[in-house]
Amino acid sequence: MALRSRPIAQLIGSAALIAVLAATVGGCSRTSIGTTGALAAAPAAESNEAAWRREVDASGELYRAHQADPDVAIRYARALRVIGQRAQASAVLEQAAIRNPKNRAVLGAYGRALADNGNYSQALEVLGRSHSPDQPDWNILSVQGAVLDQMGRHEEARRYYESALRLMPDEPTVLSNLGLSYALSKDLKQAEATLRRASATGATGIKVRQNLALVVGLQGRFEEAERIAQADLPADEAAANVAYLRQMLAQPNKWKNIGGPAVSPGEPGAT
Repeated sequence: MALRSRPIAQLIGSAALIAVLAATVGGCSRTSIGTTGALAAAPAAESNEAAWRREVDASGELYRAHQADPDVAIRYARALRVIGQRAQASAVLEQAAIRNPKNRAVLGAYGRALADNGNYSQALEVLGRSHSPDQPDWNILSVQGAVLDQMGRHEEARRYYESALRLMPDEPTVLSNLGLSYALSKDLKQAEATLRRASATGATGIKVRQNLALVVGLQGRFEEAERIAQADLPADEAAANVAYLRQMLAQPNKWKNIGGPAVSPGEPGAT
């Protein structure tokens, strides 16, 4: 991750939203938005990271013994993704998809892996085969929306989120993606309203609240953004995030020196 410090990664997780910031504050008429509408999760604790690395070893050994088993391939690829081995995860799932061309769980995982690596057009094609109009999957619809947001096709993305919400009303992860889609279109008021709707479900996690903190902060309401951030972060980290956001608002060209990570459209139930 190219961000300068850990606390900032918890508030500003994508180059796309940094670009929104620059356009909102700097008065730019057009903004090139090339990554995603989902914030990066906070860095895993060391113990959790160690657990995932053990899972990579265990599932990798199982995969080498049972490469034709789609469930084993999905498990191994997920562990690889968590520790950042996204290219290898994609390769594992590509082989699984070749062996199991009609397995929808494999296709869904492979589509996410392709999006992780920036292969958005191919990701959309694969994700489209992982469910069908007569048997739609709300989670895949949300992932398809996230991929479209990464491609800058925000209005089209929102149609996918709305379809997902018809299947799973008030699902907070879908609402979070929808809210960030509005932010990527520089409609910060609608973004805030949607993220508050997600937060009101009572089932939200850190990503939803930190996304809300970011959108509130982008509107210049720094004290409120800090209070929201403090629900999940230590007070000093929440303050550091908001201080950094203030600095960026005061120096709108600063975002050009910061590279954002390519953020995954998410595991099932993730934003």
